[in-house]
This record gives sequence, C-alpha cells and structure tokens, in this order.
Amino acid sequence: MRLQSILARKATLVVAVIAGGCATLENVVEPPSVQLNSVELTNIDLKDQTFLLGFDIVNPNPFPLPIASIKYGVSLDGHRFASGETDRSFTVPADGDSDFSISVSLDLMHTAPTLFWLVRDAAQRDIPYQLDGQLGVDLPFAKPVPFSSAGSIRIHAGR
Repeated sequence: MRLQSILARKATLVVAVIAGGCATLENVVEPPSVQLNSVELTNIDLKDQTFLLGFDIVNPNPFPLPIASIKYGVSLDGHRFASGETDRSFTVPADGDSDFSISVSLDLMHTAPTLFWLVRDAAQRDIPYQLDGQLGVDLPFAKPVPFSSAGSIRIHAGR
C-alpha cells in the first residue's frame, strides 16, 4: 500500500511539472510582428485576378520560430480584400526576420467595383491596410500566435 501511495504521489508530481511546463512554454513565445510589405497585381483577365501579397515577419525571441501555418485577413481602404489559411512552413531566425508571400486569386464578378477603385487609386496614393491573423507555431504545446498590424501600402501592377 505504501509503495502505491508513493507511486501515486510521484505520478501526480510528474503530471504537475509537465502541466506547469506547458503553461510556461505558452508564455515563453513572444508574438512576432507581421507587416504587409507589398501587394502586386500579377494577373488580370475577364474571370479573375491574381495578387501576390508580400509579408515581413520579425521574431523577437532568442530561438528560431518554426511556422507551420498562417491564417490571415487583409483589408484595404476599409474593404475586406483577402483572407485565407495556408500550410506554408518556414522558420524565422532567432532575433531575426523573414519574408514570405501568398498568392491570392479573386473572382472578378464579386470584387470588380471595389478593386477597380483600389487599383486606380493605388497608382496615385498609398492605400491604408489592416492585417490580422494567427501563426501556427511548430513547437510542443504552443498555441497559435495572433498578429495584427496596420499601415499603408501601394499596389503595383505586374513584374
């Protein structure tokens, strides 16, 4: 009986340490900053148009940050422009930064009026943007890391 009691206490202690470690690890990952750094119109035809969205991510952590997925939403000039999720994997160096791009195809029938004005105005002025989302971090017990930023950007046509 005494042996079972000792084993039960040790098992409880191990579970408590593991659970405490999980909670601690969650607080160890400092959220990176993510900025939209480019919007490029790469293709337009009668049915749809394709944009390449470029992002910059800065990792403030003293360890590399392995990104397993990205969930994002982008608004331009107050209008929802694009949103989605990608399973793009890459690693942001410790105390460093990295760039990544996402190709977005939009249906011309649903977006034509708004896009026409945005693309026309973008040649003459910076367009305000709002970016929000979550980074799926490939670390044990780490929850998705939210990000949000705002600024202004020009839309460029073609390469």
